[in-house]
Amino acid sequence: MTASPVPAPASETLAEGIARAGSAEQLLRHSPARPTVFPVTAEFSNWRSEQLSWRRSCALLDQSHHMTDLFLTGPDALRLLADTGVNSFARFAPGGAKQFVAVTEEGLLVGDAILFHLEQDHLDLVGHPMVIDWVQFHAETGGYRVQLQRDGNSIVRRGAPTLYRYELQGPTALAVVEQLIGGPVPEVRFFRTAEFEVAGHRVRALRHGMAGQPGFELFGPWAQGEAVHDAILRAGADHDLVEVGAKGYSTANLESGWVPAPLPAVFTSASTAAYRDWLPAARAGSLGGSFASPDIEDYSLSPDDLGYGRSVAFDHDFLGRSALEAVAAAPPRRRKVTLVWDRRDVAAAQATLFDEELPAKFIELPKARYALHHVDEVRHEGAHAGLSLDCGYVANERSFLSLATVAADLADGSEVVVVWGEEPNSRKPQVEPHRQVEVRAVVAPAPFPGYASSRYRTS
Repeated sequence: MTASPVPAPASETLAEGIARAGSAEQLLRHSPARPTVFPVTAEFSNWRSEQLSWRRSCALLDQSHHMTDLFLTGPDALRLLADTGVNSFARFAPGGAKQFVAVTEEGLLVGDAILFHLEQDHLDLVGHPMVIDWVQFHAETGGYRVQLQRDGNSIVRRGAPTLYRYELQGPTALAVVEQLIGGPVPEVRFFRTAEFEVAGHRVRALRHGMAGQPGFELFGPWAQGEAVHDAILRAGADHDLVEVGAKGYSTANLESGWVPAPLPAVFTSASTAAYRDWLPAARAGSLGGSFASPDIEDYSLSPDDLGYGRSVAFDHDFLGRSALEAVAAAPPRRRKVTLVWDRRDVAAAQATLFDEELPAKFIELPKARYALHHVDEVRHEGAHAGLSLDCGYVANERSFLSLATVAADLADGSEVVVVWGEEPNSRKPQVEPHRQVEVRAVVAPAPFPGYASSRYRTS
């Protein structure tokens, strides 16, 4: 029988948790923390039809509950973000938004989030807690003149969110918005915001698209959310609008090519020691997947490994700049790709559930990730070739896909093997006794769909 993980003290810091477990890898490998949960309706109809909606009509996705907001106000708010972000802030003005990327002093990825410039000296950083924690730590310890308001997701927060967020995307999304606002949609560049009036309320709208399709993210005060939501449903009735639940929504990133939770590189270096003393161990998350190394640094990634090199701007001083300058001068190590898993091998792995011998790790559908930080081994011709980081089934492609970072010289069309399952099995409660299996896969672009690859940033 597999032993249960030893509960950690509620007040334990990350540094203390690592010392108790013996290593960062062991702490995360056996952590009871679950993968990201979308605390909204699982399915309004069925996740297959809901996935199809963002390609065929218009999908409505409720983003109000699963992300963390960090509101920053004060004269040093923008300076704090420029000091901790690799992005350029030279022309970042109210009404703008960007994918904020943070790294350590060694130039290794901490995480990413969406940054909204709401008003002068008032910004909102929205995403998973990894990068939120990092920025909050530097705000609290760096002497910045900034005030913070943290609004956790609906799993950890008591009470209602500060803001509602509703994503509209798909071929008919703009028609829905036109009917919603009673006139033409204004020209808004990608990742810029506009303001609409909906149901008598002022609504901010980010030009955005989570799965490579055109659309808007509408947001505003929570108290107005129900009225706005009802108005969206009425406008969408004429345009085949489909409400998408948690199961379908969780797979949208597999089409757009966004990796949601790479492991932050904060567990060993001297430069992050103070952060480990500050961060509660409970917020470190869990590690799962077939890639196994006792050295947690083997899981670390650079921004280039995930395609974020284009976001790095050397027009300002920021944490990790010197290290990233060296990366920029060197040949690329890895590149982000989509892996298309062999359908016969996936089916064979699932079929082992009916064998008398020990089965393969269960492949949950539509999203198969079973830890917050999921890292599977990718091999090419028997040798290590990269890391598979997020995986699931996409009805739009009738394919099981994963997002991965692989050797830069591994061409599209190359055949690789993804190792599925852990050996030995970890003590995470979501991991049953199982055996590892190999699944063949083919390297493809990320984003994977032709529409997303050619038009995502121009439509």
